[in-house]
Formats: sequence, C-alpha cells, structure tokens
Amino acid sequence: MGTRAGGRRTGPKCIAIIGPFASGKTTLLEAILARTGAIPRQSPVSSGNTVSDHSPEARAHAMSVEATFATTDFMGEQITFVDCPGSIEFAFEAEPVLAACDLAVVVAEADEKKIPALQLIMRKLDDLAIPRILFLNKVDKAITGVRDTLKMLQPASSVPLLLRQIPVRKDGVVIGSIDLALERAYIYREYAESQVADIANDDKARELEARFSMLETLADHDDHLMEQLLEEIEPPKDAIFDDLSADLRAGAVTPVLIGTAEKGNGVLRLLKAIRHDAPDVEATRKRLGAPDGQTVVQVMKTIHTAHGGKLSVSRVLSGQLADAAELFLSNGDTAKVSGIYKMLGKDQTKLTSAKAGDTVALGKLDDVKTGQTLSSAKGGIRPLITLEPPQPVFAFALRPKERKDEVKMSAAIQRLAEEDPSLSLRHNQDSAETVLSGHGEMHLRVVRERLEGKNQIPIEGHAPAVPYRETIRKGAQQRGRHKKQSGGHGQFGDVVIEIKPLPRGSGFQFSDTITGGVVPKTYIQSVETGIRDYLKTGPLGFPVVDVAVNLSDGSYHAVDSSDMAFQMAAKLAMKEGMTACSPVLLEPVMKVEIVTPSDATSKIIALIPQRRGQILGYDARPDWPGWDVVEATMPQAEIGDLIIELRSATAGVASYKAAFDHMAELTGRLADEAMNANGKAA
Repeated sequence: MGTRAGGRRTGPKCIAIIGPFASGKTTLLEAILARTGAIPRQSPVSSGNTVSDHSPEARAHAMSVEATFATTDFMGEQITFVDCPGSIEFAFEAEPVLAACDLAVVVAEADEKKIPALQLIMRKLDDLAIPRILFLNKVDKAITGVRDTLKMLQPASSVPLLLRQIPVRKDGVVIGSIDLALERAYIYREYAESQVADIANDDKARELEARFSMLETLADHDDHLMEQLLEEIEPPKDAIFDDLSADLRAGAVTPVLIGTAEKGNGVLRLLKAIRHDAPDVEATRKRLGAPDGQTVVQVMKTIHTAHGGKLSVSRVLSGQLADAAELFLSNGDTAKVSGIYKMLGKDQTKLTSAKAGDTVALGKLDDVKTGQTLSSAKGGIRPLITLEPPQPVFAFALRPKERKDEVKMSAAIQRLAEEDPSLSLRHNQDSAETVLSGHGEMHLRVVRERLEGKNQIPIEGHAPAVPYRETIRKGAQQRGRHKKQSGGHGQFGDVVIEIKPLPRGSGFQFSDTITGGVVPKTYIQSVETGIRDYLKTGPLGFPVVDVAVNLSDGSYHAVDSSDMAFQMAAKLAMKEGMTACSPVLLEPVMKVEIVTPSDATSKIIALIPQRRGQILGYDARPDWPGWDVVEATMPQAEIGDLIIELRSATAGVASYKAAFDHMAELTGRLADEAMNANGKAA
C-alpha cells in the first residue's frame, strides 16, 4: 500500500470551479448540487434559474459576473464550491477566492480558440501554487479524441495533464467512461449515477495503452512504481491511488476527468476524486503561511445584500469561530462577528459556529475588506495575501441624471468597490468628472446596471475627457494695463511681459527683470498669480504648458495700485499676448504594451496604425510560450475603447498597460474636433 499521500484528507473543503468563458462552469456547479441533493434538480443555464444566476446582470448577459458560493455535503463530508467568472473582465473576482481554496477544478473543452484563456488560468494557479483537476467537459460533442485534445491543451499547462479516464463510445457517440485507475467502465445515465460495467473487449487494448501512459507519468515521481513497470509487475491499485493523490497535492500533475456537465455525466466520479485526492485546509493554511494555534480567517468576497447588510464570505483556516466573536485585523483594529451563515447562492442558513475548513459568510464586519486576514491574536497577524488589481483598461465618466442623487451615487459606488476591489474611482479636477475604471466594457456595463437597477440611480455616462494641453510656437511681448476709477480709490496695474516657448515637458517658468522699482516687489508675486490663473485656460480652451513669462516693465500708482489690480493687468497681457504666440494644441501620447496570443499578433500590429499609433517593436513574451508583447506609442484619445478591439481580435484574452510618454502637437480636423467638444471654436 502506498504511503506518499498519507491517506485521505477529511474535513470541510473549499473547491474553486474555474475555466474559460462558456466552458460550462455554472452548469457543472448545478450538476454537483443536484447530485449531492443541495438542490432538487439541475437547471439549465439558459433558464436563468441556476444558483449562480442570482443577479439580474448574470441573467441578462447569460454569464457569471461574480463569484458564487455553494456549500453541500457529499458522502458525509462538507464541500464548498465557488463558481468563478470565466470572462477575463471579471477574472479578478477569483484572486482572493483561489488563495483560500484547497483545490481548483478547471473546466475546459476541446476548443483550440480557448487555449490562451486556459493558459491565463493555469498560470494564475501556478502563481498561487493551487493544486488542480481538469474536467474535460462536453465530451459528447467533441470531434477530437480525448488524447488528441490533451495534446492540444498541454501547452496551456506547465505540468503534465494526466488522463484518468477515457470515453466509451457506441456508434460514434460517447456513452460512458473507463476509469484507468480502477479499470472499470461506467455507462452514463442522464442526471443519474452511472452504471458500473465490465470493460468491453473492443476497449481493452485502448484502456491498457492509456493506463500504461498514466502509470509512466506517475512513475516520474515514484521510483518504486518505475521499477515495477520496468519489471512488468502490476502495481497494486491502492498504490496507484496513493500516487495520484500525492502528485495532485504536490502540483506535479493535473489529473484529467471527462464528462458532460449539462447531462450530469462524469460528475459523481469528479466528486469522488475531490473527496479522495484533494488536500485539506491544513495544506492551504501552510501554503499561505498562516500561524497555527489560533483562529485565522481569510476574507474571500464582500457582498452587500438588500436586507441583511454586509456579508464577508470567509474561509476559517484554523481554530474555531463563534457568533459574536471578536477578531483582529492586521492593523490591530477589532471586528466583531454578527452572524455566521452557510451559503447556497443568494440563500443563507444561520449557523452558531464555524470550524477550521468551513467557508462561511460573516455578518456586519463593516470595516473589513476583501482579501484581509482576521485572527484571534491580539493586534492581528500579517496579511496572508496581497491583492494587486491589474491596470484598468476601460473607463467612463459618470454622473447621476438628477443632481439630488450625487451623494446616493457616491455611497453606492463605494459599496460596489467593496464588492469588487478591481474597480477604480477618481475625480478628474481638470474636467470636473467622476471617472470609473475597470477591466473592460462589459465589466463597467454591469457596474452601471447595478447602479441603475439595484440602487435605483439613473446614470449618464460618456467617455472621459482627454487631458489636452496647449502651448506656443513663438514668443511675443505685450503690455497689459488695468485702470478703473469709480469714486474713492481706483484700480491701477500696468505690466509689460515677455512670453516665450519652452522645450516640451518644461512646464511653466516665471521671472522678472524689473529695475528701478517700476513694479514694486510687493506686486511681482501678484503678477505671477495672475499669469498662473490665466494659464489654467488658454486661447484654445485648455491649460497652457511649456511657457516662460518674464515681467520686464510696468508702472504703478501709489494710491490705486493693489494686488488685484496687478493680477488683472497680468491676465490682460497674457490674453492679448498669447494670441500672437501661435498657440497650438497638445495631446498626450501613451507608451502602450500589449500582450497577445502569437497567432493574433499580426492583427494587433495592423490595428495600431489605424489608431494613429506607432509600433516600437514586438517580441516573444518571456516565459509565456505562444504569447507576444507588442510595444507602441498611441495618442490617449485613441486608447479609450482599444480594449474592445483587442479582445475581439484575440477571443477575449489580450490586454495592455499604458503609461504617459510625451505630449505631441495636434492640428487639423482632430484639433478642431477637440476644441469644439470643449466649447471652443478653432
């Protein structure tokens, strides 16, 4: 009997269900819940009645837009499954979830177009050191054979994909599977447990070949098994199961099970593999570096419910947790638990306590955020994970249609940002816009739908303003005189200024060459203040940059001169002088780094010039076989909806990073359009 795995791990488990968009993750969760009796029957995704379709946005777009938790019991053991969204736009939902899970079930299918998306998922699991099982879904519809499919999918995985089952076919139709470890056939019955059968004579040679291939892979990590294979000794089944468990938990292999979730086929074998092979919370605690001997809780998701308030869905990594318990955050602050709940989609069942391994929702932890670590240790412990959302790639400026909703909108967005830490909100002082940023057009569309639906706040949205600037091409000298007499003290200020262009990126420089006190030192600062105030909006309607102004002459009145009078004189001089300096519009140009599957690189390179971009070069993405990095510069005005086109060209997986590079002159029609949009004629 094998001893590498150390036996089956008992106790509550937490399993992530993850995979490319439309691979069948939600369908698999439904099948699991129906098979374990958590729900009365399996609902098709098209019905909009699945456990994961509890939000109007998920139903409207027929896709998961947030992580969904469902706890069930299988053969006397509690398992919480987490259905993670498949779209790259909602991928950050999985970050805090995966960290606290024991195992990931990666749902995939025989679709070559989805390999890059699968690779993104596998790389994330590698980064977090999460063991995984691959569930090859929709085998009843696959044209490619299972072993050929694995050859196609293998480049997406850094570790061997280990086939544990092969299909049984009749008249070209998949009717069941053969378990290569058990050497037993299972004939599918729709929405019911498969029927055990002997392996047909026609399938025996195929089964022996596939089984030997599985054993060869396992022998790479078991010298004793390698000796047995070389000596043609049949290894004991319990030793094979021990190797399967040990290699899965160590992340040395990714076992592959097959089935059709839509019909409930292959689900029971998957559940048994999870029950027997998956690591437990102790392994997860060690992986995260959580201390033992105290209660440690990792927050996986924040939910704001309509009636129950805020819920923090959390994994208890060690210790016991009772209702009303006091926990400590990493910064030493305290948080008191007000309610412990078991989750099944949107439904919650109240519990009195939770133990190590349990995944539960904790009520009213108002100051607790997704990704934080709580503990019973006074003063708290260090955070176990660090959430680093990727750079936003899409944004819109938003405001409520009715002014009275501004405070309400701000509070609602704050709640949404708690639920989704990948959202970014900022106020643009130049344009006086509230700008919401995220990871794609659909991502922000869902946010807007939640504001308008869940929060009843009608929203107006548009593309954020581009931060255009203006500068000058030549210099000029100008006098500005402000004189006003209206009884009593008048107003008098008189200045002569020299305006000159500066090199790009220099900003603004002020100097004076006043002699003889023609402008008293008291008022020189006033002149600079007036000039700076004018530069906020130049003759083209935008802030002015890269300009030097020198105060060279002027005059004053002993009684009527004042700070305000010299400010006004400076503004008049700038207003009249700037028009003679050949003002020109500047637009921000960004340095863009696009990551794309290699087979789409030519498409990406072709679209860059269409957006007035300049290609700097491209190369293979380091340590990412089958991916490239394309570098370019592109005007910020062209980047707004770039991600839509990138994703369209790459089956939804390309992304980019952008950083400011330089300002460039903008003339002609595009300059006219920018000025007209800003309320200025050319």
